[in-house]
Amino acid sequence: MHFFAYKNGELYAEDVPVMEIIKEFGTPIYIYSYGTLIRHIRAYEEAFCEVPHIICYAVKANSNIAILNLFAQLGLGADIVSGGELFRALKAGIKPYKIVFAGVGKSEDEIEYALKNDILMFNVESEAELNKINEIAKKVRKKAHVALRVNPDIDPKTHKYIATGLKTSKFGIPIEKALEYYKIAKSMENIEVIGIHKHIGSQITDTKAYVEALSKIISLYDKLAKFDLKIDYINIGGGLGITYRDEEPPDPKDLANALIPLLKNKKGKIIIEPGRSIVGNAGILVTKILYNKETENKNFLIVDAGMNDLIRPTLYGSYHEIQPVIPKDRDKILADIVGPICESGDFLAKEREIEKLSPGEYLAVMSAGAYGFAMSSNYNSRPRAAEVLVKGDRYVLIRRRETYKDLIRNEIIPEEIL
Repeated sequence: MHFFAYKNGELYAEDVPVMEIIKEFGTPIYIYSYGTLIRHIRAYEEAFCEVPHIICYAVKANSNIAILNLFAQLGLGADIVSGGELFRALKAGIKPYKIVFAGVGKSEDEIEYALKNDILMFNVESEAELNKINEIAKKVRKKAHVALRVNPDIDPKTHKYIATGLKTSKFGIPIEKALEYYKIAKSMENIEVIGIHKHIGSQITDTKAYVEALSKIISLYDKLAKFDLKIDYINIGGGLGITYRDEEPPDPKDLANALIPLLKNKKGKIIIEPGRSIVGNAGILVTKILYNKETENKNFLIVDAGMNDLIRPTLYGSYHEIQPVIPKDRDKILADIVGPICESGDFLAKEREIEKLSPGEYLAVMSAGAYGFAMSSNYNSRPRAAEVLVKGDRYVLIRRRETYKDLIRNEIIPEEIL
């Protein structure tokens, strides 16, 4: 559910006409709904209220500091995958003791930064990483709290690029070797094992994969207890999908109903790492039609947002609903909606049935709140878009549009060799 709807013949974000925001800030622009974000967080809190839990929002989905600050005010933690995400989370006010650090390639500097800020734990992905964390923890005179990320070899039935729980994936420790790795971790002087972690992928639309994966993890949890390996946290990961087109993903309550029976009699706090399911449908990308182009074989709507603004269609072949900001009763056409980037892969939609719009009109790309701006770039030296947050009948700028000067801010012409 979200709060983008047509009223009085035009698209609104909550109680604000999208055209009003466009007139003030231009396009391309990301617009987020405060009410939608709140609704989705409450859905998770209510769903898992039966068990002690922490919601650690997956920062990679949308890392705008204003949104992170809202989540901090609501008591959320953070699932981070870089030192930069840790910096953002801390600046936004998220408590270090609610931050978990995942990812296969944590650098020495990132590990040290996290240790010095006393984060809750590292989700460790390999023996080499475990050794490195132990070494750095000794250097900074800290005890590193860790969970081992266990790869349960479960197919989440999602795009291969975002499936992370298969044995062919770079992520996690093979479940058949997990007990051995836990024993190694327990023997390390500067490591304290406090958790177990799994995350099988993103945009998952069926609870069966979650149940299958968690069943394997719980079996491992029981084995660990026999070896006096105390587990304080069971991290069930995230990855719950949203509706982009015709998907019917479970909601947080469905997920909780499927998983809580496996967790109820286990000691320890549950960690949940939702990202897309909180922010995905809470955001749209608005773009202006620049030109209509007709050839013998194709109709093109050329817009001012491209793959540098929203790369998901190019990268994953992803579908986003696209609709006019001001719809009219007129003929429909089949068109490719393409951007200004000099790549044939620069498109927002292919062969899409849409109203025959004119240059100067606007389109809303729906469900763009997750992995939209967060994956955007300056390719073709294009400044990145502005971002706006809407709450009721008010809206505020939460990221200024980049300028041409921003593009070269960190670049240097070295006079000594040029």
